[in-house]
Parts: sequence; C-alpha cells; structure tokens
Amino acid sequence: MTKTSLKACLIVFALALTAPGLAIAQPGTGGAAATAVAPLTDPAAKQIRAFYDALLDSMKHAKEVDVNGRYRKLQPAVDATFDFATMTERTVGPDWAGMPQADRDALTEAFRRMTIADYAHNFDGYGGEAFVVEPNVRERAGDKIVTTQMTIPDKAPIPFVYRLNKTKDGWKIADVFLNGYVSEVATRRADFASTLKSGGASALAAKLNSLTDKLLSGQ
Repeated sequence: MTKTSLKACLIVFALALTAPGLAIAQPGTGGAAATAVAPLTDPAAKQIRAFYDALLDSMKHAKEVDVNGRYRKLQPAVDATFDFATMTERTVGPDWAGMPQADRDALTEAFRRMTIADYAHNFDGYGGEAFVVEPNVRERAGDKIVTTQMTIPDKAPIPFVYRLNKTKDGWKIADVFLNGYVSEVATRRADFASTLKSGGASALAAKLNSLTDKLLSGQ
C-alpha cells in the first residue's frame, strides 16, 4: 500500500457535506467483519458495495495506468455513487442561494473533478486492503445510513459511515463520516468560505480546478 494510507483515506472523502446535529455511532470492532459474508439486500448498501468493488479493482490494476488512466476508470463509479449537486449546495452553504446557475454548475463540476482525482491520485496501489459493508442499513429522516470498514493488513480497520439520499437515479452519497462521526467538510467549508468571500464562486472553482490539475499531473 503506497499512498493508500490513513492519510490518503482522510483526503479522498473530503467532499462529504456536514449535517449539524447528526451523531452517528462508530461501528463495533467486530460488527462489520462478523457480517462480511451476509448478503446485501438494501439498495443503498448495494450502491456502496458497487463503488467499493470498482475502487478495489482500480487499486489492484493501478500500476497498469497513470493517474489520468485511473481517473477515467473510476469516473463512472464515482458519478453513479455521489450526489454532487446536493453535496455542493450544502457544502457551499448560504452563499449558494444567491449564485447564478452558471456559477453553481461550475462549482459542482469542480467538486466532482476533485473527488475523482483524489481517488485516482491517492488509491494508487494495492496491499491487501478490503472493504466491508454492513448489511444492516439504518434509516434517518428519509435517508439511509450505511456503515462500512476499510481493512488494512497489520493495521486497525478504518470505519466510514455514509448517509445516502434518494435521487431520481437511485441512492447516492450525500454525506461521509470518517471514523463513524467526523465530517471532513467541516474543515474544508471554512476554507471555502474565505475563498468565496474574497473572490466569489469563480475563485473557488478556479482553486478547486487548480488542485485537481495538480493531482492529475502526478504531483
């Protein structure tokens, strides 16, 4: 496992939106592993499983292509799994309401590109990792909560909890909680606010696209 480390895991899920007041308990140390072979019947859990399968396949074949090749390989799975429209709106916050549609579209696409590039850049090898999806899916205010773990040989498993909402295209991720409760966007949102305040939506989109271009250049 090269960049596919705990640090990388923290980075790749950074576009999750924050949900004030939401507290999701961490999975038990043996809960997910104990149900690893249980069939997944809930459509939200199946969506996460399909995404993990695509990510794992990309990891196993990562050395066969460069970062741009991995980007192209992962793009369909990421698009099918993440609700970028909702994520972008809630991550930007109150400023979203007053934005022209063109600015909203530009920001959504910038967030989308950066998410795919993060996965392509950071998950660049395979070292025996596995992803376990807990079949017991909880419901909350019309959304579904899916608990998972990333297992790494000789390291403690890393829990990820997903909140999915129903879209016209099925269940998609609207929130991610690292270690069961930490929303990475809480930190990023502060950065977004300062950029939005100083330069508006165009400045934020340019910043995100610049970061993506850097990732795709192999840096």
